[in-house]
Amino acid sequence: MKTVREVMTTNVDYCTPLDNVFEAAIKMRDLNVGAIPVVEEGRLIGLITDRDLVVRGIAEKRPNSSPVTEVMTRDVITVLPDISVEEAAEQMAEHQIRRLPVVDNGHLVGIVSLGDLATYRYSDESAGRALSSISEQTFLH
Repeated sequence: MKTVREVMTTNVDYCTPLDNVFEAAIKMRDLNVGAIPVVEEGRLIGLITDRDLVVRGIAEKRPNSSPVTEVMTRDVITVLPDISVEEAAEQMAEHQIRRLPVVDNGHLVGIVSLGDLATYRYSDESAGRALSSISEQTFLH
């Protein structure tokens, strides 16, 4: 059984509470990602997504200089590095999310995306179910 540790991305770029939404948007663009963890002293304190930037930033007319902490998601669903990829896929499906920060004792050690899960043969079915469930919910909104 494959674990999240085996498929996750390590050395994840992140923002700090001192970064502003403009810097976060530039980092997302440059890294070609849709979410960036917000880390303080090695500990995960939030996640800022492209949706957060639009809904809590632009739509609320916040200036580009607003701190990421004003728009980030605070109650982040996370996983431990030693859970199975199937369990991670189930978490993604249950919570309608495409990526999960991986933490160990509160410290960010990686991030696992639905794409990471789908690249491993053993988890194709789980990733497919998660993607199907997430896509289904997207069309309902």
